[in-house]
Amino acid sequence: MLKSHLVKAVGRIAELSAKTADVEGTTGIGHTRWATHGKPTEDNAHPHRSETGRFVLVHNGVIENYLEIKEEYLAGHHFKGQTDTEIAVHLIGKFAEEDGLSVLEAFKKALHIIRGSYAFALIDSENPNVIYVAKNKSPLLIGLGDGYNMVCSDAMAMIRETNQYMEIHDQELVIVKADSVQVQDYDGNVVSVLAILLNLTCLISVRELTLTTCSRKLMSNQR
Repeated sequence: MLKSHLVKAVGRIAELSAKTADVEGTTGIGHTRWATHGKPTEDNAHPHRSETGRFVLVHNGVIENYLEIKEEYLAGHHFKGQTDTEIAVHLIGKFAEEDGLSVLEAFKKALHIIRGSYAFALIDSENPNVIYVAKNKSPLLIGLGDGYNMVCSDAMAMIRETNQYMEIHDQELVIVKADSVQVQDYDGNVVSVLAILLNLTCLISVRELTLTTCSRKLMSNQR
């Protein structure tokens, strides 16, 4: 069985880097957050786990109806922190483990219920080679590499790894593997997407404003 690591830290990125120096793997998710829900503690830091620990989720955004979800769907669940993200991953876990849905169907069912802004990245520990991604009102890009793919909220954060990206639109779901990317709507219909090629031959920084030249081309999301 593949070994998984859940590492959290409070403070600056250097605090987390010190804890992950000996951590290795082929799939991972992480997120730095402001303390919008709960105090800035390790229990409230991302990633968050489902009730059994099977599912792990990071989230950029604000879930407006997280308290309603907790009251309606998650009676008897135990929470370590006070974040809306932990509610979301518990909901996905409930649909998969208690109601018997597949991971993809559980994720889609949760997305139909959740209201607010989000960029989600979800890993199932029973199949850790897949990252399930969804977006609504929060920035999200898929970075395309040779034998690997990435997810991030900003192209410049991935520019050392790739210069090719897929734009993901609101209420789209993405199944990301090392060698493939598939985009769907929340009803399971496959969506064609635009890939962006970012050329850094013209990269100028003037008063903290970065200007780039970009070219766009249509490509299949069945990479």
